[in-house]
Amino acid sequence: MKVSVFNSFVDLLPNYTEWLGQRLETEKGSHIITLNAEMAMLARKNELLAQTLKNADLIVPDGAGIVFYLRLFGYQQQRCPGIELAESILQRVGESEKPYSIYFYGGTKEVVTKASQKWERQFPSLKITVYDGYIASEEEQDLLRNLKRDQPSLIFIGLGVPRQEFWIEKYRHLCPKALWMGIGGSFDIWSGTKIRAPEFFRNNHLEWLYRLYKEPYRWYRMLVLPQFFFASLIYRLSNKS
Repeated sequence: MKVSVFNSFVDLLPNYTEWLGQRLETEKGSHIITLNAEMAMLARKNELLAQTLKNADLIVPDGAGIVFYLRLFGYQQQRCPGIELAESILQRVGESEKPYSIYFYGGTKEVVTKASQKWERQFPSLKITVYDGYIASEEEQDLLRNLKRDQPSLIFIGLGVPRQEFWIEKYRHLCPKALWMGIGGSFDIWSGTKIRAPEFFRNNHLEWLYRLYKEPYRWYRMLVLPQFFFASLIYRLSNKS
């Protein structure tokens, strides 16, 4: 079921991991986007991002703001944090008897390498190819050639919003059977470079507050939250049906 969020939408499913698992098994390529308030507001101003969202195969409600918006319209959908969705699919392929090729692209060389090593230690069957997000243009061409040659099943891109979404939109044709997903700062968490918010904050939709506490320089990005809140209320009042 698709529900509009301003000029975008989210997919409401009972189990996103199961949906992705079926796509993997049937080799149906997909672009997965994890939508939060910041991206939704950006898409209202950025036509290219809005179109990229429309072209995606699955959009999940990542942020607390999106859950708030959905509840305004009577949908009791739970959050699906992108990092947890990515972890669930990695666990699924790690426990599978079928070998899967995986690519990580983004972050610094140290961060993305440590992130891949974490998963390879947990699931020795996983073989992850890594490229950092600071590669030169000629190295990016090497990445593109290798993607086309290797045809990985799972490709995680951590370049930040909206760059990662644009990058996937541009190059997903190289691996038409793969799952492509932008995962933001998940490599930082997996590598141990950063610590995710404690469970209390996550369960009470306050992960943004913990991030602000740990990284106060992000304050300007948090301004989008009240903007999204009031925009959601106005949009709801103007769509009472």
